[in-house]
Amino acid sequence: MNITSYDNNDLIYALATPWGASALAIIRISGEGCVASLATAFSRPEALLTARTNRLVHGMLRSPATGKAVDEVVLAVYRAGHGYTGEESVEISCHGSIPGIEAVLELLKTLGLRPAEPGEFTFRAFMHGRMDLTQAEAVQEIIASRSRTAQSLALHRLEGALFEELQQIKNLVLDVLSVVEVQLDYAEDEIGGDVAFPLDTVGVAKARIEALLATYEVGRLYGQGARIVLAGSTNAGKSTLFNLLLKEERSIVSEVHGTTRDFIEAQTIIGGIPIRVYDTAGLRDSTDSIEAEGMRRTEQ
Repeated sequence: MNITSYDNNDLIYALATPWGASALAIIRISGEGCVASLATAFSRPEALLTARTNRLVHGMLRSPATGKAVDEVVLAVYRAGHGYTGEESVEISCHGSIPGIEAVLELLKTLGLRPAEPGEFTFRAFMHGRMDLTQAEAVQEIIASRSRTAQSLALHRLEGALFEELQQIKNLVLDVLSVVEVQLDYAEDEIGGDVAFPLDTVGVAKARIEALLATYEVGRLYGQGARIVLAGSTNAGKSTLFNLLLKEERSIVSEVHGTTRDFIEAQTIIGGIPIRVYDTAGLRDSTDSIEAEGMRRTEQ
């Protein structure tokens, strides 16, 4: 689905919690008229229709066709201008069994809602001014974060820190541009005195841009992680170090040369950075075809 098809007035729904059995599940719906649509399948339609924003309404979802109960739910109502997307929306808290989740999703489909495309709720939040592009990106980074440090950095951006820094740099550039345009548009005698080129402002803007660029590699390291390959001669202590990094006995340690025949990989967190560690076959001259294959993979 391309980005232009996001911009419509469809009522959409999506499971906001992981797919799987749990005590509770949350299903989010959004779009103008979604409250009225859901009220047709709710046991207390008047309470739902008159609920103010940020209010909870308890009741039963029922099939409009048969009146059969679908699930007991709690509905969190968000009027336009509130909630995640900034448009009228409801968060449905239902029981978290897989059949129960499927039943609620099927009910929403019969009410005329469609499944949201990946990222569509965040796109609507952006379109309604609930967040800027840096914050939208931060949402994805928070979801994908593999360490508390990565989550904290992304949360800082979600709070608007990156946008604010970019805005201040933009203002500095605009200050410089305004001086340049004045000098281009008017003759020297019309300006009324010398207009000095704002080199200091340029220097400040340049320094702040460079500082911002320097944070990119650090942020990428915490977000995407790094790889560590333990390679070297046989019996050099690679497997021992591998186990120490993981704080568990994952790799066999032996005085016998060539114990590790293939690479072993595992994930860990070191200093807040997600790390994928590889223990590899030791390098030496060997006529053993299996050991030789392990060394070939190490060199790759």
